[in-house]
Amino acid sequence: MSAISPSFDQRGSSSNSSLADVRSFIRVGQENSTSIELYYEDHGSGPPVVLIHGWPLNGDAWEKQTAALLAAGHRVITYDRRGFGRSSKPAIGYNYDTFAADLDAVLCALDLTGVSLVGHSMGTGEITRYIGKFGTKRLRKAVLIGTLGPFLVKALDNPEGIDASVFSGIQAGIRTNRPATLMAFLKNFYSVGGADGKLVSDLVIQANWTVAIGASPIGTLDCVDAWIEDFRNDIVRNDLPTMMIHGDDDRILPADVTSRRQAKMIKDVKYIEIKGGSHGLPWTHAEEINAALVEFLA
Repeated sequence: MSAISPSFDQRGSSSNSSLADVRSFIRVGQENSTSIELYYEDHGSGPPVVLIHGWPLNGDAWEKQTAALLAAGHRVITYDRRGFGRSSKPAIGYNYDTFAADLDAVLCALDLTGVSLVGHSMGTGEITRYIGKFGTKRLRKAVLIGTLGPFLVKALDNPEGIDASVFSGIQAGIRTNRPATLMAFLKNFYSVGGADGKLVSDLVIQANWTVAIGASPIGTLDCVDAWIEDFRNDIVRNDLPTMMIHGDDDRILPADVTSRRQAKMIKDVKYIEIKGGSHGLPWTHAEEINAALVEFLA
């Protein structure tokens, strides 16, 4: 992938209606003969907020937060990670150095400063690595929901981590039967069988699965390696006011391994743990999440 300056691309489709369908993209790289482009949406006015989604979804996962933040007077930007949603689906770049560079391309292309970053799950990794690589000069605040850090995999200097076989098992499932593995993941995502599982319908899970199955098979698989990257050196560079929100029944990223540890590593942190909360908090606890976001970002 060659280094390339971010650029805009707006595409209008012909229509008999006076309102054409306009889709916006930011070019972040090149793979052989094709450009790598990120799909984004940019709504409202006021203090800017960029929302970064989790695996294996896309920017539409923020529908409840987008509405609340717009009503509170924010400019709200969402984008689809490379390989997911309406963005390009290259065979390269599924690591957090590249994801952070993609985020930087979005911020530069839209000339965003004083911006708050809100990430869920994998999206928290973009924020943490972005701060580690690019610093905080463009940023105002950070929000980490269902955080991925500080370091998921068990190692000699990380005994609290999860055995690496768990992640290789997920990858084996994706290779063997991606549709079934994604459905099982999404049921754990919402802690089906637990308290939060009662707050999500089968149709919501099916809708998420439809988004997930449309993602790049290569990207879906390769992102699992990104999950187990070490964020400890990035976290110590975070000098922003930061809010962390986590569910105590998160079956994807258990709080003992992730948020409770990471919160101790950030000086200016507000930590919220939701009793009975699953990994899918932006949907199952939308009102609570939205109220916390609006207050924190005010």
